[in-house]
Order: sequence, then structure tokens, then C-alpha cells
Amino acid sequence: MRRELARRIAFTIGALLLFRLGTQVPFVGMGAPGPSFSGEHVVRFSIFALGILPYLTAAIVVRLVSLVSRRLSSLERSGERGRRRISGYTLIVTLVFTTFQAYGYASTIRTIPALVPDPDEWPVLAATASIVGGVFVLVWLSEQITRHGIGNGLALLLSVNILVHVPVDIAGIARLLQDGQVSGIVVLVHALVWIGVVALIVFVEGARRNVGVEFAERRLGDRLLPARAAILPIKINSAGFLVPATVAPWILFLPVAGLAYVFGADTPWVAAAYRHLGFGMLAHLVLGSVAIFVLAFIYTAYVVDPEHAAKSLAARDGTIPGVAPGEATADYLDRVVSLTTVVGAVYLTVLQLIPEVFELYGIGLPYSMMINGGGALVVVCTALDIKTQVRDVSLTNPGGVRR
Repeated sequence: MRRELARRIAFTIGALLLFRLGTQVPFVGMGAPGPSFSGEHVVRFSIFALGILPYLTAAIVVRLVSLVSRRLSSLERSGERGRRRISGYTLIVTLVFTTFQAYGYASTIRTIPALVPDPDEWPVLAATASIVGGVFVLVWLSEQITRHGIGNGLALLLSVNILVHVPVDIAGIARLLQDGQVSGIVVLVHALVWIGVVALIVFVEGARRNVGVEFAERRLGDRLLPARAAILPIKINSAGFLVPATVAPWILFLPVAGLAYVFGADTPWVAAAYRHLGFGMLAHLVLGSVAIFVLAFIYTAYVVDPEHAAKSLAARDGTIPGVAPGEATADYLDRVVSLTTVVGAVYLTVLQLIPEVFELYGIGLPYSMMINGGGALVVVCTALDIKTQVRDVSLTNPGGVRR
């Protein structure tokens, strides 16, 4: 399967190069950026200015709604056709989110004289349409990577967006060291902490709480299946790495941004809210922790269903030793999942808030140069997923049979 693996890797590299090329294409109404604009500044004025986050946010909203909507939850379990319909709903929500964000983005740029000398001639709607189109190009590109490449396309695009800033950040830190604006001890502490963070992510993402299961002897047609023992693995971090890492910051930002839009950013109490909820402030640290905990529990409830697992075990004559079948099994699994979710939520909170702890103790680097724990989580988990997929493709014969 070397040829298949090589084809998938080549497709993934080509798609990622196309993504990076798109970050250099300005949206309608923007001329070529001047010499004072480069790197991240160019990305901000490209058709990919919003990235893939509007789609990710829409997918999360649809999934959260499915927790309380029987219709959506039944669609999710009705097979490929139901999943296709949910995907359609997600795209509709993406269109709504992206349109509002793109219009606000284009309207903001219109007010910057250095970028738009003649605001009356600035084509806000055309710029909005091109940014919306850019988001849907990224959605399509992520789906193609998932189908024909290696890894999760959505996670790969997010990871590339994070990793492209690393060389620039390293160069910036080197300049700060040369100028004496930051000490070598601070940089060394950051390096050691992030090495530890990577090790922690690898360990926790592979950690499981194994629940023992026993299957009774049963007859299947003409065959008699013997009794056997098995395990039901439950991930410590069932919430995954995309939702808490990317959505929690938005939960803090959007309410204040909405108040600023309605009442004006110069309103004293709105400005005070901005100040107290800023990066490195105690309120931001506490509320951010609460947001991550809530998201971890909500999303785990979406991906792990103890009742469904209990029914599935009962249908195959499976029992957990010392636990009665049916409702008692569901309650037991629910307790296990709740305990693992607490551990997972603590882990996610620690990762997300490491840069803020640095800032509180006065040993932080400039915020633009810090990959937060959420970014590290996305990159490391994406790398682990790619490793697993490479192994699976390598061990699979052309007929789809694992060796």
C-alpha cells in the first residue's frame, strides 16, 4: 500500500499548499497590500480571512441543538441519509454566521483610512461575498482532505494556521533576547513547560478507563458462540480537542463584543468589561475555566451515550461484572463517564490557561508569540491522528482488508 499512502500524502500536501496560496489572494475591493504589510497582515485581508472557524462554530451549534432536539438526534442515528441532512443544516448555519462576520469585518476595514482612502467607493457587499466564498472553499477543501488525504481536514487546516506563525514567533523571541527585553531564563522556562505540555497531551489523549465486560454463551444461527470477556474503553478526554480549545475563547469574547456594538466601545462600563475580561486578568482566567468545563461536559454528553451503550450490551448478552443489566448498567457507565470527564475538563483547562498563568506571574512573552494550550492540543492531536491513519493505510490491502 505504499502507492496508496504516497497518493494520499501528495494529495494532502497539495491541498495545504492551495490553502496557503489562498491566504495571499485579497478579497474584492482590496488591492495588493503595500510593502508595510506582510505575513499575518496579508492573511487578514485575504479571502480566507475568517479561516475555517465559522464552519466549526456552526457544527458545534448544530451538535448542541441535537442534544435537546429529538428530531436531530434521530436523524444523526438514521444512517448516511440523516447525516447528510445534518451536514446541510450545518452549512446553512455556517452561511448565516459567516455572512454576519464577513459583513462586520468588511465594514470595519471600510473605516480604516490607511486601507480605504475613499470609504464611499468601498464595495462592502462584494467584499463580504468574497470572504463568505473563501470560508466555503475551505469547508470543501477540508472535506476533500478527509476523504482523499491523510488526517482530519478541519484539524489539519487549523494546525497549519497555527504552525505557520511558529518560525516568525521564534525569530521575534530571538530579537527580544538580543535586545535584552526578555531574559534567557524566561524563554527556557517556556520551552521546558511546552515540552511537558506535549508529553502530557500525548499521554492523556491515549489514556482510557477500561470497563470490564462479560458476554454470555449464545447461539447465532447454527453456531454456538462461547462466553468471553472484553473491555469497554472510555477515553479520559471524550470531549476531544477541537471544541473546548476553539470555542471557549469565543464564549467570553462574543457577549462583550455584542455589548460594544450596541452601546459603543467607549461606554465606561463596556470598556471596564473589556479590561477585566482581557488576557491575563483573573476574571478571564476564572470564566474561561468555567466555559471549558461546561463545554467539556456538554460535548461529552453528545459523543458518549451511556443508555445507548447499555442497550447495545444487553442486545449482545453482555454484562458488567457486579452490575445488573439495563438501567443499572446505564447509571454505572454514566458515573464512569462523569468522573473521566471531570479529569478531562481539568486537563483541558490547565492547557488553555497556561499562558495566562505565565502572564499573572509576570513571566509571559508577548501574547502574539505564545501558542496557547489549545493550539498545542490541536497540533499534537492532529499529528497523532495522522500517525494512526498512516499506520492503518499501510496495513490495509487493496481490497480494504487489514493485514
